[in-house]
Amino acid sequence: MRFLVTGTAGFIGFHLARRLLAEGHEVVGVDAMTPYYDVALKRRRQAILNQTGGFATHDFAVEEGTRFEELVGETRPDIVVHLAAQAGVRYSVENPRAYLDANVAGTFAVLQACRAHPVRHLLIASTSSAYGVNPDIPFRETDRAATPVSLYAATKLAAEHMAHAYAHLFAIPTTAFRFFTVYGPWGRPDMAPYIFARKVLAGETIEVFNEGRSERDFTYVDDLVEGIMRLVPCIPPRPGEGEPVEGDSLSPAAAFRVVNIGGGRPVSVNALVAAIEAATGRTARRVDKPMPPGDVVRTFASADLLEALTGYRPATPLSVGIPAFVAWYREHHGV
Repeated sequence: MRFLVTGTAGFIGFHLARRLLAEGHEVVGVDAMTPYYDVALKRRRQAILNQTGGFATHDFAVEEGTRFEELVGETRPDIVVHLAAQAGVRYSVENPRAYLDANVAGTFAVLQACRAHPVRHLLIASTSSAYGVNPDIPFRETDRAATPVSLYAATKLAAEHMAHAYAHLFAIPTTAFRFFTVYGPWGRPDMAPYIFARKVLAGETIEVFNEGRSERDFTYVDDLVEGIMRLVPCIPPRPGEGEPVEGDSLSPAAAFRVVNIGGGRPVSVNALVAAIEAATGRTARRVDKPMPPGDVVRTFASADLLEALTGYRPATPLSVGIPAFVAWYREHHGV
């Protein structure tokens, strides 16, 4: 099939595009190469994709709506996977406008394009941050997501709601999938695994929030990509045309559902630090810091719906994923 993937120079978009290409699909990539983190890293990812047959890249921001709609019209993709976004909880406190532009206006542009040029299935990336301070664990897709504590989370929820409205109004089959703390080779330099690995290997002090007691449902990037790949053929049926599975989030008003992609095994930040120490052979120098604004104490995915729909549940533990990440980091940075 022909896929249009936004954010192909990003961490997840790169891995997804590489998997699609390896399986013989065509991939049309779009990325704005924004400088939120090292653009050179993004260009290295893009260069790898450019060396593969079946890949065509376009460098512009998705929120340039007319240009994106024209690209969808020209390429006529079967599937659109919208991954491009302004990520990061803490940065949303510093630069909130970037989140409105990329996450709200960008998603609007994707929806408008799919309205004008219908696709078989639109898949939109969301986030575990959408659950906010939900006290019920594990987080289930049917839980009410109404307490976001960061603008990042609020804009991703807005994207979900806009997508639901367009699925209802214009019959666009849509799946929004919520990621849970994704890590792995070619990862984002602003995330804890990358920051901790860099500083531990350099003998620098790491900042650990909440005494390391916060928990995250860490998801290895290959597991995430596998989950996305398996969701592609799981096209949500229109109301009255299909039977929901147990625990389904299928909308009664549209061909739309929300699906978690996470393993359901949260571990503490202290356990992450220990895994990085084991993988690097170094002892971390650390200083404890209070929780920053917008952070939550725990994320914990229910993977029951993903498994019911696809037969798959992410399973890579930190003891496997962190050594793979550290090995890549050492090779990539020559340390």
